[in-house]
Amino acid sequence: MNLKHLEFFVCLAKTEHMAKAAEMLGISQPSLSYAINSLEDELGVPLFEKSVRNIKLTNYGKIYLQYVKRSLHELENGENYISELLDVNRGHINLGFTFTMGQDLVPRLVYEFNKYPQNKSVNFSFNQGTTAELLQQLLDDKLDLVFASEPPADLRPELNVKHLVDQELLAAVPPESILAKRDEITLEELANEPFILYAKNSGLRQNIDTIFQNANVTPKVRLEATEDHTIIGFVHWGFGVALVPNLPQLAKNEVKLLKIKEINAKHPLFAITKSNHFLTPSISHFQDFIHDYCKKNYLQTDKTI
Repeated sequence: MNLKHLEFFVCLAKTEHMAKAAEMLGISQPSLSYAINSLEDELGVPLFEKSVRNIKLTNYGKIYLQYVKRSLHELENGENYISELLDVNRGHINLGFTFTMGQDLVPRLVYEFNKYPQNKSVNFSFNQGTTAELLQQLLDDKLDLVFASEPPADLRPELNVKHLVDQELLAAVPPESILAKRDEITLEELANEPFILYAKNSGLRQNIDTIFQNANVTPKVRLEATEDHTIIGFVHWGFGVALVPNLPQLAKNEVKLLKIKEINAKHPLFAITKSNHFLTPSISHFQDFIHDYCKKNYLQTDKTI
């Protein structure tokens, strides 16, 4: 079905006059007649019938007109949306990030980005999850950009991965415990306590396991959880201790956070996109912004989040 023929049909339905419609469309009357005849042949029903002076829509034509107008309207919306996406100062970004990054870094980056007047028309959708969940959504084209832990090696060829910032890892101990009177602790001392670990599907888990292995320490795992505040809740009520990222919005009476002796425990975080995948100008612009911002404010100053 020819899109131009549908546009001709709508114009003729509006004027119900062959000569006027042809003039408005900038085509000859025979060309307009050919287009309408082609539509009628394809549909197998007459769309117009002759009146005393001009022509008018048949009942079939009136029904068909409603569908054609809606379809053309949707196509126009699609064209406008694509045009918007290709405008560096407009567009929409589907952003995914892990749980801890939503406390400060992600809202901070979007806030700083939107401070520039030319960026105010760029809109965001936000989605939280584990690294594994977010990467799958990225590969399924449900997300444009992901802030998460380092992807597994088998996914690396499919992704563009750039170091964004580092999270400081701290020991979380119950606020009423003897350990809470201290400001720092060794991993070996922590290993004497029941341990609450991040679940294996968490991007943090691999890094924490590596830290323990390098220190030749085996934690006594009591339970595993995916989300930061679940772990904090169990630590708060005395079920054990944990290694957690520095959580900027954590209330001071929830747990006591201790520095870890001997090591500078960090968890690297990355900005991730699909490789060999088209990025709209607004996504590329935001990506450049966040890399420059994090490089200047974190990586170059060795500052953690």
